[in-house]
Amino acid sequence: MGKGMKALGIVVAMAMASGALPAEAQTPIKFTLDWVFQGPTSPFLVALEKGYYKAEGLDVTMDPGQGSAGAVQRVATGAYQIGFADVNSTIEYNAKNPGKEVLCVFMAYDFAPFGVYALKKSGIKVPKDLEGKKLGAPVFDASFRLFPAFARKNGITKWEHVNLTPQLREQSLVQGSVDFISGHYFSSMLDLKARGVKYDDIVAMRYVDYGLDVYGNGIVVSQEIAKNEKAVKGFVAATIKGWRDVIKDNKLGVAAAKKRDPLIDDALELERLQLSLQTNILTPYVKQNGMGDVEPERFARSVKLVSDAFALPQAPAPDKVFTNKFLPPKADRMVAQ
Repeated sequence: MGKGMKALGIVVAMAMASGALPAEAQTPIKFTLDWVFQGPTSPFLVALEKGYYKAEGLDVTMDPGQGSAGAVQRVATGAYQIGFADVNSTIEYNAKNPGKEVLCVFMAYDFAPFGVYALKKSGIKVPKDLEGKKLGAPVFDASFRLFPAFARKNGITKWEHVNLTPQLREQSLVQGSVDFISGHYFSSMLDLKARGVKYDDIVAMRYVDYGLDVYGNGIVVSQEIAKNEKAVKGFVAATIKGWRDVIKDNKLGVAAAKKRDPLIDDALELERLQLSLQTNILTPYVKQNGMGDVEPERFARSVKLVSDAFALPQAPAPDKVFTNKFLPPKADRMVAQ
């Protein structure tokens, strides 16, 4: 009997050490991405795979998404507690739903990846050349939704919108049925490359380079889960560890994405991940201040800019959109090597 109890004790100790035992103590979290499993979102998968969420007492399930606005909606309705979504979609949702705000608790893309893209052979060189041209874009695409603000800043007064599915967007540009497209830089550039277009033949106009200094994607939480400070802090801390691992070893991220979607092209996703790290994540601000926070004045300006672009009745207060109260100390957020 004594030996049996001792053996059981060893099994229990081993289970506890591996984090496998107290399932009832784990807080279940449904997490939604904004889009499919790809290189740039692989740090979440790495954090899940390595047990970082479990170590924080969280039982996390992850699903792909169908666009940022949809991810915000999923979190707002309570179908998911936490999401990865464009903060500009969050600004819009919060302005239209006072009292039911979704909160961004961690800024991942310090520079937004939004932009429009044309082919050099079209003769388009600068934003003004887009005047009166055909823009191919899905209606829910964040770059498309902010295009009116980009147009206003750059003196473009008219254009024609051709509604396309994401799958047809780059193909339509290559075939010439549209003059330019909108999309995330690290997606459209690589999707065009995958269709045989050389980088040198693409005219890329990133909004951040043309007067639209807005933020990109971050972690958003529902009002309900925001009451559970320990869970939200744990989710953020675990995710940062995932990001640190992927920044250290990019291929680790691609391998994690490949497990979820065996059809992805490893080389393409590695390049996509590296592009997002270089252009959106490891910015001068993040290298100096760590990942996850915002510059208050810049963020306030971006909320106003986005509210004007979306013709919102009024801009929401910045603290109704973003808070840094769930972030770990700066030292724990230094992810750049």
